[in-house]
Amino acid sequence: MSEAHRHGRTNWKKTAVVALPAVLAVGTMASVMAQGALAASFAVSGTSFQVSSGNLKSQGLSSYVQTDRDADGKGHPVALLGIGNATLSDICQAAEVKTPVGTVMFKLTAGGDAGKVTASNLVIDGEDLVGDARFGTAEIGRDASTLDAVNGVSGERGKFGLQARGIEVSQVRSHAWSATGGNFRLRGMKVDVSIGGKKCF
Repeated sequence: MSEAHRHGRTNWKKTAVVALPAVLAVGTMASVMAQGALAASFAVSGTSFQVSSGNLKSQGLSSYVQTDRDADGKGHPVALLGIGNATLSDICQAAEVKTPVGTVMFKLTAGGDAGKVTASNLVIDGEDLVGDARFGTAEIGRDASTLDAVNGVSGERGKFGLQARGIEVSQVRSHAWSATGGNFRLRGMKVDVSIGGKKCF
């Protein structure tokens, strides 16, 4: 038995082999998101992830219920949250990923001391959303097909929807299946892939 195994140490060469594809994929995703080219319609992974921010401001919010599907066709009911021209004090996204060397925490952070995070037409497909919110004019129960507070975000005719003009949410916490946005500006972006890493909350 090797010295590393006798002392319960992690074989970082093996970990790097497993983690590198994830890091490259995340880097590519972040680059595409920054160019506003990531489509809002795609098969989600089988793992939800955390999204958090200390403060989020937007000119508008549109929301309705829809179903996200993974590559196997399994449905995941979500509240689609369309947030127009969002400004966030910071952002954290974290997901637990099972690998041959154990459960790895993939974590992306940005903002904070590096400056605010911005995105146009940010769309989060969330299972839940927690925070202290303040809305401008709110319209609850509006037909989802007529939503117009956020450009390009509307649902099916006859479905329940809501929207608001001018929102601010502090201490944002959400479990989501996807997040997309155009012209993402991630100041001070950091990607961390580690065994035993901390979640966002």
